[in-house]
Amino acid sequence: MDLRIWLLDAHADLRGRLFGSVVNHVPIDRWHEQADGGGSSLTWLLLHLARHHDLALHTAIRDHAPRFTEHAEALGLAGAGAAAGLPEREDRAVAAAVAPDPLLDYVNDVFTTSERWMQRVSAMAMDSVPDVARRLERRAGLDPVELRWLFDMWSGKTVQWFVQWPVLGHGQAHVGEAISIRNRMGFSPF
Repeated sequence: MDLRIWLLDAHADLRGRLFGSVVNHVPIDRWHEQADGGGSSLTWLLLHLARHHDLALHTAIRDHAPRFTEHAEALGLAGAGAAAGLPEREDRAVAAAVAPDPLLDYVNDVFTTSERWMQRVSAMAMDSVPDVARRLERRAGLDPVELRWLFDMWSGKTVQWFVQWPVLGHGQAHVGEAISIRNRMGFSPF
């Protein structure tokens, strides 16, 4: 199988599951709720998933500023800092500031620009090891001390790893979490 076709299929499946299993089933006015009074809200999971996907593909791999920089103001996060949405544990103040429509615009922008890159990527590029620490600090404005866990986890990894984990694997893990929240909120279609 052609690598590009596999990547595009896996990426489309991730996007399809996110929208088809979660976004399209839970009313927008419920996205800020924490199911069972704890854990993450759907707003946080969408923001978090998109932030990691965005940083991995646009910044770590491609050496561009994250798409987040263009969306931060519309998201209500212009003053929230460059690390907004990155931790696994929800920051309730950050999540509360995010409106659903700009959030969907950001998520869709990340997926669409990632898809365009995947349509052109060569198999040879997958084995390269980008200078992630420099890119995260200079392009994304992230602090290597504050986010030591991210810098340590992402340094020395190949482009292939970034596509397999932060983009696809991490995304699928959080889609599964979002489906669980959807179900606990009573919106399972089954």
